[in-house]
Amino acid sequence: MLDVLCQWLPDWVTPDLLTAIGVLGAVVAAAGYAASNLNSGFLFLASFGLILNWFGDSLDGSLARYRQTERHRYGFFLDHSMDAFSNLVITVGLGLSPYVGMNVALFTLVGYLMLGVFVILSNHVSGAFRLSFLGFGPTELRLLLVFFNLMMFVLGPMRLHVLGWVFSLHSVSVGALGVVHVSLFLVNVYLTASELARQG
Repeated sequence: MLDVLCQWLPDWVTPDLLTAIGVLGAVVAAAGYAASNLNSGFLFLASFGLILNWFGDSLDGSLARYRQTERHRYGFFLDHSMDAFSNLVITVGLGLSPYVGMNVALFTLVGYLMLGVFVILSNHVSGAFRLSFLGFGPTELRLLLVFFNLMMFVLGPMRLHVLGWVFSLHSVSVGALGVVHVSLFLVNVYLTASELARQG
């Protein structure tokens, strides 16, 4: 699918431009989340931003490979640096919405970035570059967020009352995702370290 999209892109679209479009998508998503304080309909703007972010982030490397203009070290460095920045922007936007607390959003971001650190370390020590865990990678995560946006729009900022404590249903969902990220990090670090220890 990505190769087909690359065939349709005009010559003036470059991998660096697609990287910039990905970052722009993150900013649009964050703006949509923040503006949802005014009207929940802005959650659709957030979803559009996530799709724009996916478009730029997924195609920049694919286009470079398709045109055989890869600059491996430059591309790797820039792509992952902009990914980290984009993830921060999107997460802060989500935390500024009336649906998810900033502390929960940032905790989930930390878990996601921990997995990113594992991926880079694992690539360094074993040469394996793994982006998907439990069948979920960056693309699937964006699709999950788009679905999550739809649920927030339909359900509104729901509150749960448990033993005198008040929780946001959406914060609980996002926090659970953060727990999954941290758990995956710990499990994979243990498995990789055990394998490296056996190898000496």
